[in-house]
Amino acid sequence: MRPLLLALSLLCVTPALAEDLVPRDGWVVVNTAKSHADLTADLKQAAKAQNMGIVTQASPTATARKRGIDIPENRVIGVFNNDFAVKVLATSTAAMIEAPIRFYITENTNGTATLSYKKPSEVFAPYYSEGGDTLVKLADSLDLVFDRITVTATR
Repeated sequence: MRPLLLALSLLCVTPALAEDLVPRDGWVVVNTAKSHADLTADLKQAAKAQNMGIVTQASPTATARKRGIDIPENRVIGVFNNDFAVKVLATSTAAMIEAPIRFYITENTNGTATLSYKKPSEVFAPYYSEGGDTLVKLADSLDLVFDRITVTATR
């Protein structure tokens, strides 16, 4: 009876079929012809070229596969730098909870990859009332940096 219960419980944790990301409010979503691995490497290089650091990385794919769960490649990469951090902190202590700003690289059903992220201006918008025009300008300048990273990484 135990083997049957175990088999049934494993069926319950099988993930739903993955779907490709689609544009949504406040996001930038760029489909590419690149593989997940190539887009990941290109994003890291593009971020460094814009003097932004790779602060965090997370991906459940490898660990899920070790557990017998097959999911598409995906990786979240947090990008920021100390100069922006100090400037954001000068406007709003609370806003720094949003740093680093994250890029999301997902493998599509056809084997290509998509790069997406929430615009920094969208991420920091809830703090504009306390951070004022300075935070708005910082977020707008981060939008430009993230746009340059995206253009470079996805070409």
